Amino acid sequence: MSISRFFFNHALHTMTTFDIFFFNIFSHYKARYKQKANTIAVFYISTLQIALIFLLGCFFAVFLSQMNVNTMSSSKAWTLFIIASILIYFKNWIQYGGKKRKVLNAKSNKIQSYSIWMLWLLPIASIGLSIIILQAL
Repeated sequence: MSISRFFFNHALHTMTTFDIFFFNIFSHYKARYKQKANTIAVFYISTLQIALIFLLGCFFAVFLSQMNVNTMSSSKAWTLFIIASILIYFKNWIQYGGKKRKVLNAKSNKIQSYSIWMLWLLPIASIGLSIIILQAL
């Protein structure tokens, strides 16, 4: 087996925290919304990742403004955030639409289960913290 094939297969079979969250959402909604479960799970994981990027962006914006560092304008930062959000959604749409979801289904008995309320609270709390941090700007 070649080295690149080993790393490719290892990357397919390694589960990240986002993979676990995705599969928990997917499993919860699969019983009720059979065809739409994947769309809901992709929307959730994209929203979570975008909210975390927003939180980091707000933190660094406030931190750099307190340090009196002028790196980029507000309009350029928002444009960069929108482009990053679109790329995150399409990355998740491609990633969780094919082989990776089938691998996650095969590993379903090894995945830790989380409360659906806690999972939906994560992006909401992240956006809330971002807004609070943004008030300091």
